[in-house]
Amino acid sequence: MIAAQFDVVMAAAEGCDVLVATWMMPAAAGALSIAERRGIRSVSVTFQQLTLPSPHHPPPAYPGRPFPPEVRDNRVLRELDSESIDVLFGEALNTSRAGVGLPPVVNVRDYVVGERPWLATDPVLDPWRVPADLDVVHTGAWVLPDERPLPAGLTALLDAGTPPVYVGFGSMPLHGAADAGRGAVEAVRAQGHRVLFSRGWAGLDLDDSRDDRGDRDDLFVVDEVNHQALFARVAAVVHHRGAGTTTTAARASAPQVVVPQSADQPYWADRVAELGIGAAHDGPVPDAASLSAALATALAPGTRARAAAVAGTVRTDGATVAAELLLATAATSR
Repeated sequence: MIAAQFDVVMAAAEGCDVLVATWMMPAAAGALSIAERRGIRSVSVTFQQLTLPSPHHPPPAYPGRPFPPEVRDNRVLRELDSESIDVLFGEALNTSRAGVGLPPVVNVRDYVVGERPWLATDPVLDPWRVPADLDVVHTGAWVLPDERPLPAGLTALLDAGTPPVYVGFGSMPLHGAADAGRGAVEAVRAQGHRVLFSRGWAGLDLDDSRDDRGDRDDLFVVDEVNHQALFARVAAVVHHRGAGTTTTAARASAPQVVVPQSADQPYWADRVAELGIGAAHDGPVPDAASLSAALATALAPGTRARAAAVAGTVRTDGATVAAELLLATAATSR
């Protein structure tokens, strides 16, 4: 990823005033190095706060580099995290930097975070707590309005009965849960709802979701679709916790069941549960019984009422705020 930034972004950034680098860590490190080499301003942006140093939460551990279980101090964990990042990415970054005449970076994490990073999440769903170790610009979530109409067949389906439950896990393959499709369908049926089933990048197989009778009268497949429009018409959304999916469901007043798999996903699951707008599934491997229990919480009238109340507080201007700040940054760099 680092090498790709040097190969591609160096040419793309020519003539630009500002470079916006969004995380993952190695890609952002490469992109920010290009801004440095080009002599242009840069902004470091993250779509979840766990990677930003703070005394209020621990960092996510990288695969193969777990934190010592006895260490609980978040600032100590941050130092260990910084060491892991240097081990994983430091050599590759500094090799590429040397190739374009840049000096080595001593602390990759601090280089990427910078002095004033931007946090592109909703302040209600993802509040940045102070006092903190950083001056963070909290822009709000960046959401592009989706004007695509729902397919006619899907609209007719939604009009023909009670709101269904949407089930989709995005790019998460749900390792260890080969029958996740079947379990999800059984869980939704157990709560008396129809199912909208998305294979997604996870490649969930609808054939694994047939019941013994092969009955699919209450089971429908959706592919790429406008979530902003769809989620406003469903009873609940079962998903893996993508930042965009969480925000879109919250804006649409849709109760959520979050089945976290890795990285920052358990954090978002906890936030959904703490806000009372849904339920966090206990662990990454769902089955019919565990999902049905979580759905019972999400479908309760109190959860839907809370989801509607929170939806009214979720900001819709994050992308506009960011654009205005970027224009101001560009103006000062000329």
